[in-house]
Amino acid sequence: MFKTICCILLICCASLSSQELNYNALTISPDLRENANAVVRLDEMTVDLLAVDEMRIRLKRVVTVLNKSGNRHAGARVGYNNSFKVRNAEALIYDAFGNATNKFRMKEFQDVSAVEGGTLYSDSRVLVLDYTPVQYPYTLEFTYEVSTSNTANIPSWYFLDGFHVSTEKSLFQINYKEPALQPVILEKNTGHLGLMTSATANSMRFEALNIRAIKDESQSPSFRTIVPHLMVRLSNFEYEGHRAFAENWKDIGSWVQTTLLKDRNVLPEATLLKARSLVAQVTDTLEKARIIYKYVQDNTRYISVQVGIGGLQPITASDVDRLKYGDCKGLSNYTMALLESVGVTAYYSIVQAGSEKVDFEEEFADLAQGNHIILAIPYGGVYHWIDCTSSVLPFGFVGDFTDDRKVLVVKPEGSQLLRTPAYVDKDNHQKTTADYTLNEKGGIEGAIDIVTSGIQYDQRLYLEKNTPEEVDMHYKNYWENINNLQLDSYRFENKKEDIRFNESLRVHADHYASISGNRILFVPNSFNKNTFIPTRQRSRVLPLYINRGFWDEDEFTIRLPGGYEIEAMPTEKVITSEFGQYSMGITYNDADHSLQFRRSFFLKEGTYGSDRYDAYRDFRKEVAGMDGAQVVIVKQVQ
Repeated sequence: MFKTICCILLICCASLSSQELNYNALTISPDLRENANAVVRLDEMTVDLLAVDEMRIRLKRVVTVLNKSGNRHAGARVGYNNSFKVRNAEALIYDAFGNATNKFRMKEFQDVSAVEGGTLYSDSRVLVLDYTPVQYPYTLEFTYEVSTSNTANIPSWYFLDGFHVSTEKSLFQINYKEPALQPVILEKNTGHLGLMTSATANSMRFEALNIRAIKDESQSPSFRTIVPHLMVRLSNFEYEGHRAFAENWKDIGSWVQTTLLKDRNVLPEATLLKARSLVAQVTDTLEKARIIYKYVQDNTRYISVQVGIGGLQPITASDVDRLKYGDCKGLSNYTMALLESVGVTAYYSIVQAGSEKVDFEEEFADLAQGNHIILAIPYGGVYHWIDCTSSVLPFGFVGDFTDDRKVLVVKPEGSQLLRTPAYVDKDNHQKTTADYTLNEKGGIEGAIDIVTSGIQYDQRLYLEKNTPEEVDMHYKNYWENINNLQLDSYRFENKKEDIRFNESLRVHADHYASISGNRILFVPNSFNKNTFIPTRQRSRVLPLYINRGFWDEDEFTIRLPGGYEIEAMPTEKVITSEFGQYSMGITYNDADHSLQFRRSFFLKEGTYGSDRYDAYRDFRKEVAGMDGAQVVIVKQVQ
């Protein structure tokens, strides 16, 4: 009883010492602690739009970090560049009871580059607090103020930081001096928030309270697609001294065409003559485009340039021609200029690139949604797409970096949103054939051929550029189910026009099979064994998301050692599910004492209800079970 009273008094004293701030970690409600590694006590941003070329942003953010995993959400960092000035930044640390223990001023923050290697030049930097906690929980209060003349990119507002983070209070306010500066705001995934909104003649305010953490669940949609957030833009804005008025994507495209691309396509006469000579004997415009694309791939390299308006505007085509390098903007603009010089139309296209498929919002025209440039070439009523930053991608193939998403295609006659090619389900095909021998000691030796297309082609394409050591490591990882694997030889053939990648290999491995007395036990699916089983989850909340479908076909001839006969082998099986289909069968060929193993696994992409997760797990578990099924052969008694 005495200990209990002391604890209560201690908590009360700590609360009294920080009445105004109330950062006592013990006052956080159990609902906000559930599934949380950190709790954002207060996240408050105020954006002041003082003029079309003057914006000030103030942030106050208080985070209680509950454990080591929550450290990355402390978030004491602010970016800046030549146009985005940090006026002040400060951080305070509080212990579990809300007592201030440390204070850090702006000069004590680390000043580091915001970009990694591969960028030729960038003025993007970050002030970041390097703080190592001594105990948990602790609370970090972070404040900053920044100013900029660029009003093209008003920060989006996220009510949650990420998975396993809850928010006690989130507040976003925009003040604007005149009606022309009133922003357009798009609410995403806010229906369940109980979002409180208010507005005056010169301000807009959004507030949400007690937002519970979202638990990260296996194969769920990406956080950015489910998190409640606000997207913000101005119809009147300025970027690096360039004014614009844009209410829709057509307006945005017109601004890009007349401002960012204006007079950037001029090439030296010698280069124009070179381009024309390359296609002198060609009449078909698509074939001309193919030749020019290969010329760019062979004669330039990608290096990022992110400084000032260079963040949006390409360097000139003549500069790329002279330097032989450029970023996605510069290389795309350069290729477009070369194509134009030989009579091929190509359109500068802005996309949100990445393995996650992200569409531009139809009703929300804002260039902040894009991070990459590709080209769209019209031909025969369809578009052929090329990524000018890649030295290996075939003409007309964009891979998983920019596939299947809405992008802005900039046209002089009227820009529009179009969708890039989709590689769906059976488009992503892999055919593996093998002919190998099993010996009496359990070793295997033989030849394997793998042919891939679609996204599976994209995933293998890099192999032809790898060193022998890297190739050897790839196959040892890919066939990790085979102990002692040795790669004897390999040959790659990249059929770019067909978008097919062929791998021809010879391998051997000692002790692949298990020896038990006079029996040999082995898994016949040596070269495409799929062991993935989703984690078991009770009370699933999030939808099941299968990002990409695929289709694998396998045919193996397995030559058995002499003097052995089949004692047991898996029976033929077909598994049909809403998620796809699996089949496997084995037959014995008495003529050459071999097994013929046949397998097909088709998985469909898609989003399914949370209630289907267990069914999906059962499907994958059954597939993994069949892929691991064994054959038993026994030595004949003489």
